[in-house]
This record gives sequence, structure tokens and C-alpha cells, in this order.
Amino acid sequence: MKNYPSNITRQQFELIRPALENFRKRTKPRKYDLYEVFYAVLYVLKTGCQWRQVPGDFPEWRSVYNYYKIWSIKLSLRLILYWNKF
Repeated sequence: MKNYPSNITRQQFELIRPALENFRKRTKPRKYDLYEVFYAVLYVLKTGCQWRQVPGDFPEWRSVYNYYKIWSIKLSLRLILYWNKF
């Protein structure tokens, strides 16, 4: 994956992974790495691009958007953006 302005390290992501994992039913294995999905959400929030314009090296935009909807409803995005400051 390329280095984008919204980049966070895996170590930073591991601090909030447990909170993000709790918002999805575990009916089947994940198709995408949660770090890459979170990274893509941060990319959209930081650049302001449209969901459909997410670069191709991120997971499919529909999946990223669906995670964003779940997280934004159940978890304050302020927490997510706070971690992006590091």
C-alpha cells in the first residue's frame, strides 16, 4: 500500500482495533484487513474525496463506506480523528 497523508502505523491502529472490531457481527470472516479499511476511511476524511474515488490500492469503496457508516453511528468519529493526529 502506498504512503498517503492519512497514514497511521499498525502500532497506532492496534490501540483502537478492539473498539472497532466490536461493532461488527462475526457471522463470517472479514474480506479485508481492518487496518486497510480504517486507513481508507482516514484517507477520505482527510482528502475530502468521494467514496467512489478511493484509490485502487485500498479495499473496495463500498466496503469502506459500509464500515464508515457502522463506525460513525456507533463510535464517535472524534475518537478516530484524534488517533490520526499522532
